[in-house]
Amino acid sequence: MPQPPDMPLEGLYGQIIMDHYRHPRHRATVANPDIQARELNPFCGDLAEVQLKLDSHGRVAQTGVQSQGCSIIQASASLMSEALAGKTPKELEALAARFRDWLQGRLPEAAAEGLEGLQALQVVRQYPVRLKCVLLPWVALEEGVRSYCARRGPKG
Repeated sequence: MPQPPDMPLEGLYGQIIMDHYRHPRHRATVANPDIQARELNPFCGDLAEVQLKLDSHGRVAQTGVQSQGCSIIQASASLMSEALAGKTPKELEALAARFRDWLQGRLPEAAAEGLEGLQALQVVRQYPVRLKCVLLPWVALEEGVRSYCARRGPKG
C-alpha cells in the first residue's frame, strides 16, 4: 500500500492514539443508560457501543464506550468518551457534527473549537480508508442521541 508523501506509516499510530488504544478510558458498561446505541461495520467487523447516563439536569454524568476492532476505532472511542462529560444531548449532537465536519476537512481549523482533545485523530485524514474506523463510535453516539430525543418527544 503506498504511503502519503512525508507521512510514514507509524505516523498513523501516534503516541496519543496508542495510549488510548492500550489504555481505553470509560470502558465499563453503564447500567440503566438513558442514551445507548450499538454500531457495527459488517465489512470489517468493527463494533462500537455507547451508554450514557444523564444527571437530573440532563447532562452526561456517566459514560461507557466499548469498541472492538482496530487500534484506530478503539482510540477514537476512548478519545470520544473523554469529550462527552457534562454535555446535554443537543451539545452531543453538535459535537458529533462538528467532529465529523472537521475530520472530513469541511470545517476550517480555526472553527475547531471544542475539539482540542480529539486532534490526535486528524492524521487519519491522510488515510481516507480509515475514516470509517474513526467515525463508527461517533455514529453510535449520534444514533443513541437521536433515539433518546425521539423517545422524549418535543419536550426534549
